[in-house]
Amino acid sequence: MADLSQEEWAIKVKEDDNCVILDVRTMEEVENGVIGDPMHYDIYNPQAFMEALQKLDKSKNYYVYCRSGNRSGQACAIMNNLGFANAYNLKGGILEWKGEIS
Repeated sequence: MADLSQEEWAIKVKEDDNCVILDVRTMEEVENGVIGDPMHYDIYNPQAFMEALQKLDKSKNYYVYCRSGNRSGQACAIMNNLGFANAYNLKGGILEWKGEIS
């Protein structure tokens, strides 16, 4: 797992052809806007979260965010334990995001 600054995360997402954005917030939070076109798996629903992770392609590069960066950091650690080589946490989460939110 790597914690990336807002700038590093934005650059990597833009330049990475093997990129998947993963939003681990609740549905209520997602309704307030998202970064890019993310997959959504709520880390607060642990059984569904773990089942969803098991189905993901481990050869992809996952850029993970939440509201503040804490849950996404936990998600990245879980992903690393499951054998994902590249899971990147957005430090500061969507709260500090300066880019576009849709």
